[in-house]
Amino acid sequence: MRTPMTVSDFLDRAELGFSSSTGVVDEPDQPAPAVPGLTYGRFAERVRAWQAGFDALGVGEGERIAVVSHNSARMLELLFAVPMSGRICVPVNFRLKPEEVEYVVRQSGASVLLLDPEVDEALSGVTARHRFVLGEQTESALMRFGVAPRPWSNPDEDATATINYTSGTTARPKGVQLTHRNIWVNGLTFGLHTRAWERDVYMHTLPMFHCNGWGMPYVMAGLGVKQVVLRKVDGPEILRRVEEHGVTLMCGAPAVWNAVLDAAASWRGEIPGRDRVRVVCAGAPPPSRMIQRMEEELGWEFLQIYGLTETSPLLTMNRTRPADEALPAGERAHRLSRAGVPALGVKLKVSDSGEVLARSNVVLDGYWEKPEESAAALRDGWFHTGDGGTIDESDGCLTISDRKKDVIITGGENVSSIEVEDTIFSHPDVAEVAVIGVPHEKWGETIKALVVLVEGASLTEADVIAYCKERAARYKAPTSVEFREAIPRTATGKIQKFKLREPYWSGLEREIN
Repeated sequence: MRTPMTVSDFLDRAELGFSSSTGVVDEPDQPAPAVPGLTYGRFAERVRAWQAGFDALGVGEGERIAVVSHNSARMLELLFAVPMSGRICVPVNFRLKPEEVEYVVRQSGASVLLLDPEVDEALSGVTARHRFVLGEQTESALMRFGVAPRPWSNPDEDATATINYTSGTTARPKGVQLTHRNIWVNGLTFGLHTRAWERDVYMHTLPMFHCNGWGMPYVMAGLGVKQVVLRKVDGPEILRRVEEHGVTLMCGAPAVWNAVLDAAASWRGEIPGRDRVRVVCAGAPPPSRMIQRMEEELGWEFLQIYGLTETSPLLTMNRTRPADEALPAGERAHRLSRAGVPALGVKLKVSDSGEVLARSNVVLDGYWEKPEESAAALRDGWFHTGDGGTIDESDGCLTISDRKKDVIITGGENVSSIEVEDTIFSHPDVAEVAVIGVPHEKWGETIKALVVLVEGASLTEADVIAYCKERAARYKAPTSVEFREAIPRTATGKIQKFKLREPYWSGLEREIN
């Protein structure tokens, strides 16, 4: 027998086995009133009410529904409601500039746009056939409680469930098509490798728009796990909620855990969650010292993963093995800084050019309406990650050494260096520009612009940074600018960014942090 694996499976089990259990604790401090009393039974009712509302609007199967929102219970509901009804959810980074959001909405062809109240005014010029602001007013106008939604006519695990936009290597973001099968397999393996179970309490320290919160909302629901919503990363608040709710599992970029370490220095009393909390880290390999501090100062177990939006995202998992427990703390931390061993069902290899290639059921179906880019990324039966790395033959562990795609990961956010270059180059006083990632203790790496000015121009570092912040999301602006007489190029006119990065990464094992 073969039945389609769809997002519905996770919520169906939550409602059946954990209907009266607390499912979601909504963020209390947000512009829209928090959704109260969300048992998994009530959560499922609200999901059906969203679906019935979309039915009433005439939104058909396969249509795209874009959501621009901070973490909230409503955002979580939509990650289920939209794909479960055969529609496609498009979670959008709320930090993007209006013109960037407009491009995503337009390129995806979204017929419905749902906005967090905090971004409504800034995105007033971004429209779709139907536009709503999340909150009680929208619920009364859109959601249809007590109305049975139209069932998905032909559930298909190979249908696109979500389109998640990533910066990639071009100035325009690409929409990653993740199927129900991608999400299902990713959730299953993520839950397995983190040893998730019914008595866990999961806190959303990761943005839900980011690869659907790495797929954790789905597997946590399937296991009946209580999910605590955190709207804004704040070190002291994370510690407080770990203590209040008994949190046991969280995911996030290195910057999140640095914020917690900073907060722990002034925390009064015993650090909450000691010998209970597991944290999963990705976005950039953190320094070994940070990993060691997590375990020594917080008493939290540290797990390292590697993946991409295009892989749902889980490709590898690194967790201290029983054989390594007797090693000195520093050596254990160093081993944990590697990307890890391929997750169940993942095959990895390194090409002759040093690029990491992956094959798995979690690999994207393609880039939305970009057949050439899709073919290039999936050529020869392997997904080409664009990352350089090595695999240790002794234990199968992958180490990422550099990024060939010219992507900078700062604070867990992917930034296309080409996109930043395009923004800076649009300034009339800029003759040449190259953007690179340089190491940063808190953010992993940060953005540096190397700029050649037009003769006679007198721009300052502050001028360039302000210019970028006016035209793109603030996190995409460089944090430092270095003015140069020229930018070296090859005989064919190409800029070799690895050479530009070398002076800043000297003494480090790899050119990512």
